[in-house]
Amino acid sequence: MRIFVTLLAAAMLVGCQSKIAETFDTRQNAGPCPPMGAIYDVARYVEFADATNETYPNIAYTAEINDVRMFCRYSDDDPLVAQMEVDFAFGKGDAATSDTHAYPYFVAVTRRNGKVLAKEYYSVVADFKGGKLAGKTESFSKIIIPRLDESIAGSNFEIVVGFDLTPEQLEFNRAGKRFRLDAE
Repeated sequence: MRIFVTLLAAAMLVGCQSKIAETFDTRQNAGPCPPMGAIYDVARYVEFADATNETYPNIAYTAEINDVRMFCRYSDDDPLVAQMEVDFAFGKGDAATSDTHAYPYFVAVTRRNGKVLAKEYYSVVADFKGGKLAGKTESFSKIIIPRLDESIAGSNFEIVVGFDLTPEQLEFNRAGKRFRLDAE
């Protein structure tokens, strides 16, 4: 039955191919897409079972933002609409108490001068399934940046991603301390 449904869907797509292609917006972007990426200070996450003991055996969970990809579309005075993917890598240390862990993070739209225009908070859950390492890609279908008019290019904005860290975690990162994801 699955094969029949798959073949039927493929046949319908082939038959409608010219109509689908006609619906694509083929206008050229009015300018470049905004720069995007992870902020260095908050691109790593290290959680210790005891915050006063920053050693390998005391690591509970770690994470890193490995890659950020984006596609954007706008023309004339349309709002800028971006689609984004973020690749995460997760680690589980000896002090971990569970095979799953939720990592809080944010996606923010800023002006190039650093002023935050919008910021959304999310949580990504790692499932270690008894192992030490896991990875995951999160997708955002629509990030909309309203533009005043067509003279405002995407390069006037930035889209940044980072973990929502505690003050202690942020200080750990800023001090340049670093542990590998496998925490072994």
